[in-house]
Amino acid sequence: MEYNTTRNHLIIREYGRNVQKMVEYILTIEDPEKRKRNAHAVIELMGILNPNLKNVEDYKHKLWDHLFQISDFNLEVDAPYPKPTKEELSAKPAPIPYPTRSSKLAHLGSNLEGLIEKALEETDPDKKQGFANSIAYYMKLAYSNWHKEIVHDDAIQSELSDITNGQLAFTNTPSVKAFRQETPRDKGNFNKRNKFQQRNGNGGNNNNNGNRRNGNNNGGGGNFKKKRFL
Repeated sequence: MEYNTTRNHLIIREYGRNVQKMVEYILTIEDPEKRKRNAHAVIELMGILNPNLKNVEDYKHKLWDHLFQISDFNLEVDAPYPKPTKEELSAKPAPIPYPTRSSKLAHLGSNLEGLIEKALEETDPDKKQGFANSIAYYMKLAYSNWHKEIVHDDAIQSELSDITNGQLAFTNTPSVKAFRQETPRDKGNFNKRNKFQQRNGNGGNNNNNGNRRNGNNNGGGGNFKKKRFL
C-alpha cells in the first residue's frame, strides 16, 4: 500500500493524483506522435475535471500551461501554444501604487472634483453658472443620501466656496426632498378613497334604483294579499 508521505509532491491538487501519474507516463513515451495523442487525451480529461476554466477566456491555453506545469516543464510535445517557462508562471505582477494624495472632496468622490476643475476652466458665464448649479445639486443629493435629512443652501454654498476659494456660487438650485417610503397604511387609505369615490359616483344610480323599488312596492301594494295558513 502506498501512503501520501512516500509519494512525490502533488503539483496541482485540482486534477488529482491520477492525472499526474498519466503525465508521468507520457514523459516515458519515446514516440512523438503517440506522446502527442496521449497529451491531447489528458487535456480533454483535465477540462472535464476542472470545468470552471471554461468560463475563462482561451481556457485551452490555460489547460496546456497546467499540463506543462504538472510535468515540471519537462514535457516535449507539439502543442498548439508555446511552452511556458517556470519563471513566467512564477512571476508576480507589479504592485499597484496606493494613492497617497489628500483631497478636500474625499466624502464627495473624485468625479465631482473633476467636474469642479472643468467648471473653473469654463470661460462662458452661463455655462459656468450651470456647472455651479449642477455641482450644488449633486452635493445636496449626496448629503441627503448619507445624512437622511435636508441640508440648507447656506451650508452647501459655504462648502462650495471653501472648495473653490469663492470662485463658484450657485443660484436656483432645485431642492432635494427627503425620500419617504410608502407604508401599508397609506395604501389602505388610498384604497378607501377610491372606494368612497366610486360609491359617490354611483350614488345617483343607487338612489334611482331605490326609488324604482319603492315605487314598485307602493304601486303593487294594494293588490298583494298575504296568505294565511289555518
